Amino acid sequence: MTLERRLYSFTLSVILLSACSSERRVGGSIVLSSAADADVLFPPLTITLVGKQITDQVFDNLADVGASLNTVGDAGFTPRLADRWRWSPDSSFVSFHINPDAKWHDGVPVGSSDVRFTFRLVKDTSLASPLSSNLDNVDSVTTPDSLTAVVWFHQRMPDEFYKVASPVVILPEHLLSKTAPAALHESKFARAPVGSGRFRFGSWERASRIVLQADSTNYRGRPNVDRAIWLIAADYNAASLRFLNGDADFLDVVRPELIPQVKAKAKNLIFAPGSLDYGYVAFNLRNAANTGPNQVFGERETRRALVMSVDRSAIVRNAFDALGLVSHGPATRILATSDTTLGISFDTAAAARSLDSLGWRRGPDGFRSRGKTPLAFSLMVPTSSATRMKIAVLLQDQWKKAGANVRLDAIELNSFGARMEDRKFDALLNGWHIDPTPSSVREEWASSEIKKGGYNETSYRSPSFDAVIDSAVKEMNPTRSVELYRRAYRILIDDAPAIWLYELRTVHGASKRIQPVGIRPDAWWADLADWTVADSK
Repeated sequence: MTLERRLYSFTLSVILLSACSSERRVGGSIVLSSAADADVLFPPLTITLVGKQITDQVFDNLADVGASLNTVGDAGFTPRLADRWRWSPDSSFVSFHINPDAKWHDGVPVGSSDVRFTFRLVKDTSLASPLSSNLDNVDSVTTPDSLTAVVWFHQRMPDEFYKVASPVVILPEHLLSKTAPAALHESKFARAPVGSGRFRFGSWERASRIVLQADSTNYRGRPNVDRAIWLIAADYNAASLRFLNGDADFLDVVRPELIPQVKAKAKNLIFAPGSLDYGYVAFNLRNAANTGPNQVFGERETRRALVMSVDRSAIVRNAFDALGLVSHGPATRILATSDTTLGISFDTAAAARSLDSLGWRRGPDGFRSRGKTPLAFSLMVPTSSATRMKIAVLLQDQWKKAGANVRLDAIELNSFGARMEDRKFDALLNGWHIDPTPSSVREEWASSEIKKGGYNETSYRSPSFDAVIDSAVKEMNPTRSVELYRRAYRILIDDAPAIWLYELRTVHGASKRIQPVGIRPDAWWADLADWTVADSK
């Protein structure tokens, strides 16, 4: 859920990466520094980035998207629980063969019934999983034998293999089937999960640390390290200090102001090959009681004027220097469908004329109102992100100049996520990690996703956008597909349910004692089990 490119090459740029003086060895621990805790360790309900990092080590999907991030067909996908698969001649189904050596961490073999159970569970509306829309095109799953799961599709779609093979990890039926889906979020399993991945769950001390242990008999091979430990800090400054002081081996984001200190400590900088992360302001188009339109954001032209009042280039320079780019919508530059010509231009004069024409008049205090309705709203921002707090202040100042009275509502991350999911906010400043398939934009902005567990937290509803994006996700011709996606982006951006502010050029920090491999733009942690250390810790 939870939560930023053709501009960059898919080659990995690593600075000073191989300066270890000792030989690499199997064993030891890798310590990762995090500025936020996980929310829950139950994959269908995990929305935080740390939660996904953990669950991706403990659980396996059927097949993993390759380094090229291709999501059309099955080219480049790496076998996981499925050691092979076969398509029907008309692509109406794909038959997955489960690796006979795959076992759950309690020793029970993984079987085809686990696939069928998982898909049914994720689609269950009482679970309200944000992942459910990945399976909208799945008609059913049949199990002709204990190791064969046949996934049947409603219709042929370009990314149907990706949707069923990669985002949804497989869950153990024998441990979960007797628990009501609605109760799984608070279950013991969600705090101490049992998966089939190369790491086993070890322990979780809330707001302190999460420990994973190597699964020494895993069907895909033992991890190179004995343990992976996430140290949880209260904020980014504390997390970065742990890394700089040598208490942690890896920092997932090195902010621009930290780069000189990382170099001074003779640590490695890893520039990720592109990014799937963007930052945006979302406007809630409904009022707090969900009984009608928001008095400010329910009007399209008011939203557009507020977007027009924001100098995104200045904000990106101020917050990120050279490590950020102005965002041009819900597809970052690494996706072929991105279009950097899109966006509502910064124009304070035009914004003022628009607000005047809409009846938003300035008062003696400089703030605007329309009758008895003030042009005022709160901007919710998580306290865990100093960068977003800084951006929030910049936005507040720019909107003040336009005549909008904006109150900053800074809250801790878990409360931020809960209020976002319940749509109890005026506007929010959020970071988002998109899927590598462009069809994920439908999951975030389509009218059908205005539901419990859905990602459309703005309650944006547009029949025009829905029609075009539905055509785009079904289009098999690549050129025509790109055209349709870009048309849908234009409708969405012109309607201004959000301001897309920035996308990131992510830089990671690594100590010299570890050898990171397989850093991918969608998930730096994808190959964590293959990382090595130079000595034990």
